[in-house]
Amino acid sequence: MSDPRFILALDQGTTSSRSIVFDRAGQQVSAAQQEFTQHYPRPGWVEHDANEIWTTQRQTMEDALARSGGTAKDVAAIGITNQRETLVVWDRGSGEPVAPAIVWQDRRTSDDCARWVEQGLESRVTEITGLRLDPYFTGSKLAWLLRHVNGLKTKAESGQVLAGTIDTWLIWKLTDGAVHATDASNASRTLLFNLSTGDWDQEMLELFGVPHAMLPEVRDSSGEFGRVADGLPAAGVPITGVAGDQHAALFGQACFEPGMAKNTYGTGCFLLMQTGTEMVRSQNNLLTTVAWRLNGRMEYALEGSVFVAGAAVQWMRDELKLVESAEQLSELAGSVPDANGAILVPAFAGLGAPHWDPYARGTLVGLTRGTNRAHLCRAVLDSIALQSADLIAAMEKDAGVPLQELRVDGGASRSAALMQIQADLLGSPVVRPVEVETTALGAAYLAGLGVGWWSDRGEIARAWKADTKFTRQRPIDELDRLRRDWAKAVERAKHWEESSHEK
Repeated sequence: MSDPRFILALDQGTTSSRSIVFDRAGQQVSAAQQEFTQHYPRPGWVEHDANEIWTTQRQTMEDALARSGGTAKDVAAIGITNQRETLVVWDRGSGEPVAPAIVWQDRRTSDDCARWVEQGLESRVTEITGLRLDPYFTGSKLAWLLRHVNGLKTKAESGQVLAGTIDTWLIWKLTDGAVHATDASNASRTLLFNLSTGDWDQEMLELFGVPHAMLPEVRDSSGEFGRVADGLPAAGVPITGVAGDQHAALFGQACFEPGMAKNTYGTGCFLLMQTGTEMVRSQNNLLTTVAWRLNGRMEYALEGSVFVAGAAVQWMRDELKLVESAEQLSELAGSVPDANGAILVPAFAGLGAPHWDPYARGTLVGLTRGTNRAHLCRAVLDSIALQSADLIAAMEKDAGVPLQELRVDGGASRSAALMQIQADLLGSPVVRPVEVETTALGAAYLAGLGVGWWSDRGEIARAWKADTKFTRQRPIDELDRLRRDWAKAVERAKHWEESSHEK
């Protein structure tokens, strides 16, 4: 029998499920993608159907494998990467979800988080988990579900119901219920994980009222999680790489040395700077997170999150219907030198780092009679780059060193206009690699390491290749004015909604 030729990466995102087949050179062989339904039952609530996520992921596995011309025997290993913080709770016996999946963007726990902050709990939470008391993270969602679903707490305590982030749900489904596990990178996004011990933290479980019995086992990001069950696409293939999407992208960008940073431009923007085995505590409202855990050793990263990036482009396309595609928006934005004074703060789901304001809302200011469609398109791209620039400024202060270069990936990184705006604002080179699907590639690399397909990280770093480098072109005074206007607009967007105890 010939040796396996491929690694299969499952990339389960916020709006679609994808499967990508990679060869030993890290090149894409085939891919398949399916969008799934976004549910908005109330303002600020965002839900997914976990069964639909599984169905679309399974179908894309089958399609990608068929398009590769290979079979399960050609696949050495499977890597999983996923939208983080999204919560699934399901019945151990039936395997059926007990409620809709609560998505990372969901803000229903804003008042809960505000109450915990008022009680003075945030500094202890941050000390243990590296995170903030924000609705973004899984722990507050799980606490909410345990309070609101009748009888759930009792079932959870007896181990009748299980909880997990999307990676855990997929592992459970792929192994037909044989494995209930997660990796350290995903666990570190839950508010329930101790960054120092590398396991669930009893103090946090008590704070959020979460029974330990419902939580998955925490494992390394590379290593065997189980094998795909009979009757499924890629049956018998080992699952040997798991990481949250942003951690996988950091790995896929070969950011293996402390100080190296990447920004993923997707639905949101996620900026991570590798800090090695040192846990850097942010003084500038960033998060400390696990980059990955390999051979039992944790490496860390500083992270800043922009909640709305590519989602603002979708808003222009789907709700305002000002453009028909992201490509058209980028083209229109590039046709004008600036936004003619217009500033968009796309705080549709509140503001993430470094502001952390769940009550902020989207704001469009600086309009004049001369503002046209191209200016609004430009304001959208400006908003993505400006939010990222705020994160990088905070990160440079925390790390104590200026950014040498920013490696970029994700769908919106294909926009040359956006990447140029980003390079102008940063003054550091913005480097786009040949392979911009670095999230899936990172999962493939972790899986490949897990079965010895790649010998070490040095081999992966040598395979990384730059495609385009963007450097600053605009005058500093123009950029300073833009950043001043942006700061004013952000202040106007903050605290727009009132929390229930302010009403």
